[in-house]
Amino acid sequence: MALTGLDIYKRLPKENCRECGVPTCLAFAMKVAAGQAGLSECPRLSEEARAELSEASAPPQRLVKIGPEQKLIEVGQETVLFRHDEKFYHPTAVALRVSDDQDPEAIRRACSAFRSLQFPRVGEILQADMIALVNESDSPQKMSAAAEIVSKELGVPMVLMSRRGESLAAAATGPLAGARPVLYCPPEISAGDWAALADLAQKTAAPLCVAGELNTVAERVEALGAKGAKNVLISPGDVAPSAALAFLTRSRRAALNKKYRPLGCPVLAIAAGADKVAAALDACAYVCKYAAVIVSDAWEPYLLLPILTIRQNIYTDPQKPVQVEAKLYEIGEVAQTSPLLVTTNFSLSYYAVESEVEASRIPCRILAVDTEGTSVLTSWASDKFNPKTITAALKSAGAEGKVKHHRLVIPGLVAVMAAPLGEESGWEVLVGPKEASGIGPFLKSEWKSN
Repeated sequence: MALTGLDIYKRLPKENCRECGVPTCLAFAMKVAAGQAGLSECPRLSEEARAELSEASAPPQRLVKIGPEQKLIEVGQETVLFRHDEKFYHPTAVALRVSDDQDPEAIRRACSAFRSLQFPRVGEILQADMIALVNESDSPQKMSAAAEIVSKELGVPMVLMSRRGESLAAAATGPLAGARPVLYCPPEISAGDWAALADLAQKTAAPLCVAGELNTVAERVEALGAKGAKNVLISPGDVAPSAALAFLTRSRRAALNKKYRPLGCPVLAIAAGADKVAAALDACAYVCKYAAVIVSDAWEPYLLLPILTIRQNIYTDPQKPVQVEAKLYEIGEVAQTSPLLVTTNFSLSYYAVESEVEASRIPCRILAVDTEGTSVLTSWASDKFNPKTITAALKSAGAEGKVKHHRLVIPGLVAVMAAPLGEESGWEVLVGPKEASGIGPFLKSEWKSN
């Protein structure tokens, strides 16, 4: 269990020197216990006391590193139950399942399909992160051979799933040596195998994933810790969605609210089954409810994209608007006669405009005005999107030297701004559509007719 504020205070110098920025040592101890300060902030703490207090200063959930350095994935070390309290830090890693019980060409085709699953969305490329290799053949040789193909074809981090320690060892010490694959062990694995797996994890620096019922998992995590295996994930196993969600929620609460270290590990959830649509929906729920790694069969784009979209949304900072760089963008092969559209630098506003411009096939310039990442109406209401800021953005971007018509289009939602903007900037102001979906028809009719 984590130490309390009083436990920490007993080991502090008790000099109330204020060098840590806190009036008293007791107040500092309470901040450390609450996770609001670190022991490094106390300059007079002895090394002996610092070592004793390491548990109190450690995050409630451990950080686990997966994969080779060039494609490293970090999961865990989350600090809140709800993203609006702060934010979630390490996005869920999505692993697509591949069976080792198929011919090499089929595995290569799966790797090719994995590479093609990329989706551009609001300035990011969304894609799966890992391959989960399942030892359905029960053969260590086939497991190792399949791992070698995936490693050479993709080089991405992997989850090795087998009920046989020999198969995990064959891949982890062979083609994946030094690549830190997750060693997933199902609940039915024997106690004797656990000792061997602890040695394997330490030998390969690969994280172990302990699966099973919550209390059993906690016991095994403690036992592995006693053997020196600290790089651990936990999992409910391949269970019903209700059981998986209960495991995810209870383990997160135990780690963050109760500071219960054996359950302070990232969680791997399995979202699979005959009903692939239902499994994809389960995966979306697991992303929202704390899963650090999800093993999925969502190879079809229409199944994978919703999972990745949910992840992108959940792992943004709710206290910081998502924004693009405020500047003049050129879409297509623009000329001096190309239209100039004005919007804010809020990502959803900008990319909605950009996508409609691309769909219209009319080359345009888009001026993204710095509104601190707020939308058109929000920034207009807060006086961040006004004639002065737009005029300043036009001058900063050098727009006058790039277009000869000196006409610009503003969103229809702020039509009231047209006249004062024209006076402030000296440009002719056209009022565009209220919704981005109307940009294409507007450009094809209204712009050409003016």
